[in-house]
Amino acid sequence: MRVTVDASKCCSSGLCALSVPEVFGQDEEECVVQVLIAEPSAALHDKVRAAARRCPTGTIQVRD
Repeated sequence: MRVTVDASKCCSSGLCALSVPEVFGQDEEECVVQVLIAEPSAALHDKVRAAARRCPTGTIQVRD
C-alpha cells in the first residue's frame, strides 16, 4: 500500500490524524494533513482505507 495526499484539498477536519495517528499528522502552521508513513504496515491497511473513505474532501489516495 502507498498513501499520498493532495494537501491543497484538505479542509483540516483532522479525522485522518485522529483515526490513524501512526500514518497521518497535521502541519502545525496550516493544519493540513501530512503523511507520516507513506507505506504503512499491513496491520494498518484497513484503518488507512477507512480514513480515506471518511475524508470529507477526498484528500487521501490509497494505492495497492
